[in-house]
Amino acid sequence: MSMGEPRLGGVRELKGIAASRGVATGKVKVVVSPADFSRVEEGDILVAKATDPSYVLVLGKVSAVVTEYGGVCSHAAIVSRELGIPCVVGIEGATKLLKDGMLVEVDGNEGRVRILD
Repeated sequence: MSMGEPRLGGVRELKGIAASRGVATGKVKVVVSPADFSRVEEGDILVAKATDPSYVLVLGKVSAVVTEYGGVCSHAAIVSRELGIPCVVGIEGATKLLKDGMLVEVDGNEGRVRILD
């Protein structure tokens, strides 16, 4: 890890913007490009810098969405609301802080992601 990368340093909760209501627990799957879509499994928590229309291929499989960028009118927020899944946006460094396989709880009511393991 380089000195410029974000670190958790004992933090067990990340705060962002509540973009779609609900609470879901699952394993993190960091997606940095469409090449990662094949790794996403049913019930995963999708973590990305942002989403765009190409992500529709996987958004129907995940139990929640977490992004680094966006607001309540972002693609991730709108699609998550349509699908009825929790979404938290605006967590700077989420794709570096959250690692594949981590067990997390996404609280779309409060805009929080809790690290459970």
